[in-house]
Amino acid sequence: RQRWLSELGSGHSGQLKRIIPVSTARFLLQAKSECRFYNGTQRVRYLDRAIYNQEEYMRFDSEVGEYRAVTELGRPEAKYFNSQKEYLEQKRANIDVYCRHNYRIMHSFTVQRRVEPRVTVYPTKTQPQEHHNLLVCS
Repeated sequence: RQRWLSELGSGHSGQLKRIIPVSTARFLLQAKSECRFYNGTQRVRYLDRAIYNQEEYMRFDSEVGEYRAVTELGRPEAKYFNSQKEYLEQKRANIDVYCRHNYRIMHSFTVQRRVEPRVTVYPTKTQPQEHHNLLVCS
């Protein structure tokens, strides 16, 4: 049975952009936000990914400053979001509003928390000295 999915974006005004056929009754539409920190908060990269089933079709990348289609499915949606200047400014601001803000909150119990690792190294088989041994860490 074929079903139809009306595609709306987050933060969208509610108008229908297009209708696409969906071949199964079950599908998964995801939005994933990601903050990448380099040298503390000195350099921060914000990514906002749109994923249909297990395929990323569009993303906002703060290093690019706008949405980019990853697949053909994402092309019309990326074009729409890039035309919304106020919305794009909000996404660009997420480096500070979302990433750096949460970094300050999480810093004390993630970044500052240091646990000394305990490692045991041993050979898989004991062989004469002239042979190489495969070492295993646990």
